[in-house]
Amino acid sequence: MSGFRDKGFGDRLSTAANARKAMLERVRAKPGADDPAVIERKSARQAVSTAREARLAERETARIAEQARKAAEDEARQVAEHEQRVAQEANEATAKLEAAERQVALEAEQKAARDARYAARKARK
Repeated sequence: MSGFRDKGFGDRLSTAANARKAMLERVRAKPGADDPAVIERKSARQAVSTAREARLAERETARIAEQARKAAEDEARQVAEHEQRVAQEANEATAKLEAAERQVALEAEQKAARDARYAARKARK
């Protein structure tokens, strides 16, 4: 094993110290809150968030309008069905009344014919 090298305690300490320095440098290199790039990214995120909220509100408004339209259509359909049912019931009642009147008239004619036959038979005797 020619590539194996036993690291000593000092090597491990220096490696850890170098890692801490690199992390510290990364934190220091980070731009502050007053940096123009940070402010620009923050305003871009805010604009995206505002646009998203506007789209959500628009969708909600459209959904409510669609529900109102469907409710109005359902109510109009129910009113039309009710009116149709009432008209049909009125037509049926009129038809029944006319049928009853025809039946009464027919029975009256039959009774008159029967009475005429009976009277004719009595007259012959």
